[in-house]
Amino acid sequence: MFEDKTYENLMKEKLAQVKSTIDKREGSLIHFACGANSAEAAQMYITLEWMFRQMFGDTADREYLAKIAYDTRGLIPEAATHAVLKGKFNIEVKSGIRFSLDDLNYYVSDFIEQKDGFFYYQMICETLGETGNRNFGDMIPIDYVPGLTTCELTEVLIPGEDEEDTETFRQRYFNSLNAQAFGGNRIDYIEKVNAIPGVGGVKVYRAWNSELKPAEFIPPAETLEWINGLSDVPEAVKTWLDAVYVAGKNQQLTVGGTVKLVIIDSTFMVPSEVLVDQVQTAVDPLQNAGEGVGIAPIGHVVRVEGVGEEMVDLSFALYYQRDWTWDDVSGYVTEAIEGYFKELAESWADQDEALVVRISQIESRLLSIPGILDVANTKINEEAANFTLELDYIPVLGNITPMEITIS
Repeated sequence: MFEDKTYENLMKEKLAQVKSTIDKREGSLIHFACGANSAEAAQMYITLEWMFRQMFGDTADREYLAKIAYDTRGLIPEAATHAVLKGKFNIEVKSGIRFSLDDLNYYVSDFIEQKDGFFYYQMICETLGETGNRNFGDMIPIDYVPGLTTCELTEVLIPGEDEEDTETFRQRYFNSLNAQAFGGNRIDYIEKVNAIPGVGGVKVYRAWNSELKPAEFIPPAETLEWINGLSDVPEAVKTWLDAVYVAGKNQQLTVGGTVKLVIIDSTFMVPSEVLVDQVQTAVDPLQNAGEGVGIAPIGHVVRVEGVGEEMVDLSFALYYQRDWTWDDVSGYVTEAIEGYFKELAESWADQDEALVVRISQIESRLLSIPGILDVANTKINEEAANFTLELDYIPVLGNITPMEITIS
């Protein structure tokens, strides 16, 4: 807005207003006075330019973007979270006992299960952010634990997340303006579930309890007579049948109001059962289904599921430069294809249709690898065609079968 208000332009404007009969050459008193004033004015315009930028969501710096988003939409940047991993021990261990692996420390949290002679616990990484997702293997106890011979990190249960970066937060702010969230509509579920630590994306479906139509839940006239004629039925079962009959007769049984949420974790992989259960509890606890105890409004019965994964095997003929072999490029090939599959997983939540693994995308990435001149005869799961996954499934790289052809 004030791009032309530079020191040089301001000096020209000021000196132009001084009479020609007055000495205004460089070094003169007038030139010196105008120079000092122009420098101050130029700095003022720079400050004004910065202030104008802070007034709008698309140009504001992080501090002022956060103020705008909070004042207008009640949004704040998502904070960094701790990674939760699964620890395997040969004995029971107390909550709070600390362990170390590489440069990170962990402490024991909740007990998960006892299986095959081992005890499994949730382990919390003391360091915030995604860095807590990377370490697996044998830990070293910081606190002495008698009888301990096995202490191992086996998998990530809830991925740690870094603090939300400025541009991601800016886009979330704009998204909140484009689609209004209220009272359990689709956008409301998406916003609130995505805010749960460990969740990387969610799809919301209008779900049905079964193939039955609402009218089919109304019991026929002879149902009550059948219930009353039952013998050798526990009293609790009889009471339950009576309650179901009355609810059905009064048309209080319905397939309406049910919602299915499918989530992916923040590393864009299949979520752990622990994360799915955590989201279920936050949205609509199973023991209080439909009562509005969680995020879901009263009357919404919500079921949370995780995305599935589908193995994708690849084969292709690679044409190499002289002196290049599969051993030279195999690591780059795996990295390129896994990168493509991660891009697909990252786009899953924004897609209405099932994901498609495309031959053209695979070949274009292979051709960007040094040493590979051409790619031919690409097949996905033994078919020379694009591969469409099941709905709400993400691809996972299986076997790679290359055919080597060296060009001299």
